[in-house]
Amino acid sequence: MRKYSVPISFLVIIALIYSVFKASMPSYKDNEALPVNGFSTKKALEHVKNISKEPHAVGFEAHRTVREYLMGELRKLGLNPQLQKGYTAGDWGNFSKAINILAKIEGTGNGKALMLLSHYDSNPHSSYGASDAGSGVATILEGIRAFLEKNPSPVNDIIILFTDAEELGLNGADLFVNKHPWAKDVGLVLNFEARGSGGPSHLLLETNRGNGKLIEEFLTAEPEYPVGNSLAYSIYKLLPNDTDLTVFREDRDIDGFNFAFIDDHYDYHTANDRFERLDHNSLAHQGSYLMPLLSYFSQSDLTNLKSLNDYIYFNLPYYKLVTYPFDWIWPLLIITIIFFVILIIYGFHKKRLSLEGSLKGFIPSLAILVVNGLIGYFGWTVLLKVYPHYADIQQGFTYNGHSYILAFVLCSLAVCFYIYHKFHKIGVANLMVAPLLIWLAICCAFAQYLPGASFFVIPLFAALLSFMMILHQDKPNIFLLLFLGIPALWIFAPFIKMFPVGLGMRMIITSTLLTTLLFFLLLGVFGFYKSKGRWAALALLVGVGFFVSAHLSSGFDQENPKPSSLLYVLNTDESAAKWATYEKVPSDWTSQYLDEDRQVPDPQKTKTISSKYNANFTFVKEAPLKPIPLPKIEKTMDTVVGTERILEICITPQRPINRLEIYTNDVMLNKALVNGVELGDYYLSHRKRAKLLTHYVSDNDFTELYLRLPRDSVLELTIYEASNDLLNHQQFSVPPRPSDNIPMPFILNDAVLVTKTVRFE
Repeated sequence: MRKYSVPISFLVIIALIYSVFKASMPSYKDNEALPVNGFSTKKALEHVKNISKEPHAVGFEAHRTVREYLMGELRKLGLNPQLQKGYTAGDWGNFSKAINILAKIEGTGNGKALMLLSHYDSNPHSSYGASDAGSGVATILEGIRAFLEKNPSPVNDIIILFTDAEELGLNGADLFVNKHPWAKDVGLVLNFEARGSGGPSHLLLETNRGNGKLIEEFLTAEPEYPVGNSLAYSIYKLLPNDTDLTVFREDRDIDGFNFAFIDDHYDYHTANDRFERLDHNSLAHQGSYLMPLLSYFSQSDLTNLKSLNDYIYFNLPYYKLVTYPFDWIWPLLIITIIFFVILIIYGFHKKRLSLEGSLKGFIPSLAILVVNGLIGYFGWTVLLKVYPHYADIQQGFTYNGHSYILAFVLCSLAVCFYIYHKFHKIGVANLMVAPLLIWLAICCAFAQYLPGASFFVIPLFAALLSFMMILHQDKPNIFLLLFLGIPALWIFAPFIKMFPVGLGMRMIITSTLLTTLLFFLLLGVFGFYKSKGRWAALALLVGVGFFVSAHLSSGFDQENPKPSSLLYVLNTDESAAKWATYEKVPSDWTSQYLDEDRQVPDPQKTKTISSKYNANFTFVKEAPLKPIPLPKIEKTMDTVVGTERILEICITPQRPINRLEIYTNDVMLNKALVNGVELGDYYLSHRKRAKLLTHYVSDNDFTELYLRLPRDSVLELTIYEASNDLLNHQQFSVPPRPSDNIPMPFILNDAVLVTKTVRFE
């Protein structure tokens, strides 16, 4: 057995890594029996299919169709749904008419209500919205059906809210939270979302105070497959990726849980977000959260969920969610430091450690960190040089991204094995001192600056137990050492994958460094591997194989289409028109209009409508002038009151449009209203590029501005009016996209854009 212990241990490591992903979510089979009073993923999938037949962004015809479908399904459940309509601009100056769908299940008690939340609009302009957030809406519809079969009379009211215009700026949530009388009754929110089309659904908390009570209640509800950790939420709070639930927390101090899957991120907000690409297991995972939480929170006290205490939490396969108070962070760290010091003293006393050997152990550790850090840091840059078309995938995660993650991980392992192979004479015990000290420094930094990650001390403590065994025994049992490495494998393997998937391949450095740090924790096992050079060669060979696999799938096809963009831009001030694109490497379809004579525009002179990543046109080419009807701009009031000039301006489209964006010159605005809705003072004082507002237009509505500015000010408005009808506009004959292309997300696309500047002296 000892003869084969090394290869067996490596196979066990692979099995443990596989298990952490396999056990994180339920497995759905298409031939599942339909439960009478249980959650049916099959029935939920039918809802997704019906919701995602067409893109259904605000202002689209299918938007109305989806709304009518949802109203009908709620009535089938015996509920009395209602609509809430109103204008709102949210916090981002994104103005729209939102139409929320609401229903209530009356409870027998007088406590706070439980809210089930998702949004039914898809992202403009081409997303089918199957995952984001048809999956969330379907989860709630099916969950309510199953719940009512067993619980016709809950204690707490249950409010179902399908918000509108979430994709535009959380507008529907803003409308409900600040305008609907039911908002004051909500005690807890369960929000179901997606930022990709697959993978496990991650738990994220939204609270203004401590999370202790929320975690305790979540554990009591006993969901079967919890996936989440306090580090992920700490990172989430640092990113500009709010959800509807954020509005509840910020505007009404209402706590809640987000549940969202993020894998296959390349489908996010694209025409690939279809029913066929939704991972059925991800939908089943959403249902596995909803049912126990709905059953529990519909009966429990929702008036006492606030807490001053925070909990560290993380999930482990088969052990579900592990939690402990923030108060334990420093005691656990101090115990770990003391344990490390004791082991060092013991090692020198027993002559298992030497000062020279321990100091030399820093050389391979630091060398590996530097090399793998450089590989990760420059990895994405190099890939973009070799495959420049990857830059057109704005999510930053390529279709073959999983292959790249494996390739970089294996190359990092090869570096680890090779460098430690060169220092094998130092001895395993001496080699472990430096990595353990590095980990102690990391845990100290996290305890001070990122306490949500303080659970990293758990696998470190297990590694210290391995260190103790190695100091005490000449030939410790490799499988017992491997057993002590299980916490490290189960905790860090998901992170190695999660960061580049969720944040883009530019974060591949997190994979290479986390692989290195995980190797450090398992050095007690790997240190006893003979022929580390051969293991390095094997890891490199397999890693290169994954690079080859990624290369073979680096192009675009019908299954993995290229994002492309084309616009017709008419500048009425200069009586000039141009074709424009956001593509870094124009597709053949785009190149019909932007051939070899295309130009790279000056970003200072060529402005465009705003976008999530502040993208600008990459190429433009002169285009023929077309008789596009211009918006009608009327000044209905211009007066001076005291020290202020008051202007009222009405902008009415003269053609079907989807979006109107307005910028001002560098002028102070004391107050601004659009269609009677005030833009907040904070927004007005922090405007970017002097943007006044974006109006996502429904029913070809007008835009009426009320502006107050200093009395001697001269106002200049630059208006961008866009319609997403370039491919079927009667003035153009643009052919349909080929099947290996999709509209590029996050930017204005397939659009006729008219710009006009108006000055009010």
